[in-house]
Amino acid sequence: MIRTTLIAAVLLLGLAAPASAKLTIGVGEQNADFFDDRRWQRLDKPHVRFVLAWDALKSEWETAELDHWLALARARDARVLITFGHARETRERYLPTRDEFASQFRALRRRHPDLRTFQAWNEANHGTQPTRRRPDRVARYYDAMKLNCRKCNIVAPSVLDMDNMLSWIRRFRKEARRKVRVWSIHNHIDANRHRTSGTKKLLRHTKGKIWFTETGGITRRWIGRRKIKRYTRRNAEKATRQVFRLARLSRRVTRVYFYHWLAPPERRPRWDSGFIGRGGKARPAYKVLKRQVRRERRR
Repeated sequence: MIRTTLIAAVLLLGLAAPASAKLTIGVGEQNADFFDDRRWQRLDKPHVRFVLAWDALKSEWETAELDHWLALARARDARVLITFGHARETRERYLPTRDEFASQFRALRRRHPDLRTFQAWNEANHGTQPTRRRPDRVARYYDAMKLNCRKCNIVAPSVLDMDNMLSWIRRFRKEARRKVRVWSIHNHIDANRHRTSGTKKLLRHTKGKIWFTETGGITRRWIGRRKIKRYTRRNAEKATRQVFRLARLSRRVTRVYFYHWLAPPERRPRWDSGFIGRGGKARPAYKVLKRQVRRERRR
């Protein structure tokens, strides 16, 4: 009887244990002004993410923008994830060769040798990216990054939780010669439609850690002159809660980067998932984030 009771107690404790590991929470933000926001500083979450055009160091203004952003990140003792993406000027649809990409990666490492965490490509399965139909090419980039910085933390290209997500990562995994230890998803659809299917699919079909390298609640979204009505402050608040539910799906989810901190200045932004509104006032989603950060500290 005693032995049976002890076994039952152990099983109950196992069931009660949290499904998720302790989360690292970060922010993806291109606008360097957010480093001076005391609300971000008080969160004491130094992980930050910057999306960099693969050929940025060929451009003087893009290089200056990167140097300025990194200088402020270092001043705040932030830990940086650099994500590569398409060119920003006239060659957005150009897909670099493996050697072109590797050359730019080495140039970045020479200019900023303290950087140690990189992601192969941003939203690689999305139609706006030249990589959408070329997971084989992105696999070459990933292998080149692994080869050129053996001590770096190289994260798989991020994928959006779209219908083509699984087919894209299957082809990528088949072509990549280096083992993937960290997979990445941008689960905006799961978060803002309050579902779990996209994140669960990635969990079922991969091994290793999972990072949400971009996620969050959308407050405003315009496509041309049309406003998407379902995106409101209330939606963003609910979606932020949903992000943490998604993170609790598995202990393999170890890091979450919210995009972004500061709302864009436009009256009709293409995308606004900022925690801080145009007037500088914190939105309801910020309170959700702050509460969760406190919970993580206590774990």
